[in-house]
This record gives sequence, structure tokens and C-alpha cells, in this order.
Amino acid sequence: MSSRIYISLGSNIEPERYLKSGLSDLSYHFGDLSLSSVYESEAVGFEGSNFLNMVVAVDTDLRIAEVVALFKKIEQDNGRLVGAKKFAPRTLDLDLLLYDETVTLEPVELPRAEILKNAFVLWPMAELAPSLVHPIVKMSYETLWAEYDKAQQKLWPTPFSWSLPC
Repeated sequence: MSSRIYISLGSNIEPERYLKSGLSDLSYHFGDLSLSSVYESEAVGFEGSNFLNMVVAVDTDLRIAEVVALFKKIEQDNGRLVGAKKFAPRTLDLDLLLYDETVTLEPVELPRAEILKNAFVLWPMAELAPSLVHPIVKMSYETLWAEYDKAQQKLWPTPFSWSLPC
């Protein structure tokens, strides 16, 4: 049985190149992708170049642990260093945000806490799945974004285009 998953993509090292590469890799493994807009934001938690971020939704038959392992491989294939510290520049960051309505801490925390904390995750989630309800706080992403304190993080939509490689 297929599950709907939501994935956060982010990059601040050649970000347009690595977002496009990450999207191509996700398309190869999952097929059709539903994409949010791309948002530019200042680095959070460290001094660094601005990030490009977006959220993607796909359907998969993979289990959570298999999805997480695949994301790690895609990150590494795109130049992400194994063991790199959390708050540092990166070529590609893929995070599993939601796996259907699953609430768990293992093998990863779901839903991912960053959804409620970071504008660069919540705004694209609200755009992509406005009526979807967060499985813990029981509010739609549209409502969560409407109530979010937008003064705490600077974020703006940015032009971006991607198409499937031939």
C-alpha cells in the first residue's frame, strides 16, 4: 500500500544546482513529484549564505527506514559530507517531514519538529497541502502558517524552474 510523504529540500551551496539535482534524483526514485514554490531564507542557527528551500510530496511503497536511507544516499551523491555538523552550509539537505499520519520517534521523528518551528518548512507545506492536518497539533498547515509569527525568520519566494531530465 502506498504512503504519501512530504520531503523538505534545502541547499546553500550552489543551491539552484543542488535543488535541481535533488529533484531529479527524487523523481527517478519516486516518479511524479508535487512541488511547492521555492523560498529563499537566511541561514538559521549559523552564519552562512542564504538557503533555497522547498517541500515535495510523493507517494511511495518504501518503509520509513528505507526512505531515510535513500535520502542519505541522495545527499551523499550530491556532495553532502557524512557526519557534517547540523548547523553548517550544505549542498543538499533532504528531510522526511511526514509519512502519512505516522507519529513516531524511530527511525526518525515524525512529524518532523521543524515543520512548526521554521518558516522555510511551514510556508511551503501550507502552500502544497493547505488543508492537510498536522497529526499532533490537529491544525491545518494553512492555519498553522496563518498563525505563525512571521517576524522571527526572513523568507521570500524566489524564481525557480525545474523540469525532468530528458
